[in-house]
Amino acid sequence: MGGSSLAREFPRFTGESEHSLDEKGRLVVPARYREALGPTFMVAAAPADPCLILYPIVAWERVLQRLEDAATKDGAYRRFRRRFLAQAEDASCDAQGRLVIPPRLRAVAGLEREAISIGAISHVEIWNPTRLAAAQPTAEENERLVAELRLD
Repeated sequence: MGGSSLAREFPRFTGESEHSLDEKGRLVVPARYREALGPTFMVAAAPADPCLILYPIVAWERVLQRLEDAATKDGAYRRFRRRFLAQAEDASCDAQGRLVIPPRLRAVAGLEREAISIGAISHVEIWNPTRLAAAQPTAEENERLVAELRLD
């Protein structure tokens, strides 16, 4: 019961699209992602992977709540929070569905001319194709996770 209400509350993202960035660093966000992201959303450097994340506002609010609710707020937490939030910006697409990715965020993700967007359940990831290829799971990891998650 709880899962179905979450699915209605939070957009779900799946699929993959290849893109070319134009000379101004604009990327066309697929229509299926734009609709679920809404008119304004957040773009941030991923906290654990060398990519960018597009968060719909409802998912971003959940991320901020988790940061506020963190049990430990030591120096490492403050440094992480400071870096993570400094690399996050409000975003929207123009009338042609293009997102301008700021130069400093393009640099963090290694985005130049080509990019791949991937639906990642609660958000969209934007990857440099070479970095994404290097981040693919091994056959052993796939097998273990399929069994662990009971997806077979």
